[in-house]
Amino acid sequence: MRKIARLMVSIMLMTILSTELLANENPYHGKKASAYLVGDYMNVDAAKAKLIAGGYEVLGVYAPVKKGATIVFTDAALKKEAAKPNRSHVALLRMFVDEREKTISVTNPIYFGKAFMQEEFNYDVFAHELSQINKTLGGLEESADALNFDDLGEYHFMINMPYYSDVVEIGDGVHEELLSKARDYKKGKLLLFELKLSKNSTIVAYDLSKRTKKFVEKIGRENASVLPYCVSIEGEKATIMDAKYYLAIAYPSLSMAQFTTIATVPGAISKELAQTFR
Repeated sequence: MRKIARLMVSIMLMTILSTELLANENPYHGKKASAYLVGDYMNVDAAKAKLIAGGYEVLGVYAPVKKGATIVFTDAALKKEAAKPNRSHVALLRMFVDEREKTISVTNPIYFGKAFMQEEFNYDVFAHELSQINKTLGGLEESADALNFDDLGEYHFMINMPYYSDVVEIGDGVHEELLSKARDYKKGKLLLFELKLSKNSTIVAYDLSKRTKKFVEKIGRENASVLPYCVSIEGEKATIMDAKYYLAIAYPSLSMAQFTTIATVPGAISKELAQTFR
């Protein structure tokens, strides 16, 4: 009995020490993580040049609002994480260059990494990404928009609202046929870029109609990097993050009153993107 008791105590101590070690390794445990990193203005060309010099691959530039552009970029480490099942969205970092307000805003890899990787989140990988983006752009500060780090993996806006895993299926079929539909819809005019992550996984970005993307100005152009909207083509399914989840995670300060003003937007986004795969 004494041996069993000693064994149980040893297991408890190991568990406590492991928890403490994990907390020491990841300083965000028990604290808030900012959704964005904000900094002094630079134009799109200067931003692209810095990103490329920093070792990033620029995938595309998109105008979600007037006098504003989102630069979407990635690197090898992000693509490796995104190649894992159901993790394609983590491949992308986004930088919003706001010509009107003369600011820049970059998605925080710690925040979105935890949200999209969930229990598979590797702190070392995303801490390196954070360090690299700070080194590349310089002078970045954490935004006021933030959520508790430990809540990000199981985040949903409120009860009965979707989680990250509650994706919306908008197409099915052979992988290459889904890719062909994505490329050919409306002669490819709405396709912004595609990024192959593995043999059976590709993420593509699409333009939305002017009417649908007006929501950005309504709830905050400062987080306009929420667009372009992306479709994950993995295996024999094309899916998107449910907009009720994605818009909420991208706008962590969004109130219920604000959310009700864009109540029709999630359905409009799903409907528009589903047309691609009919």
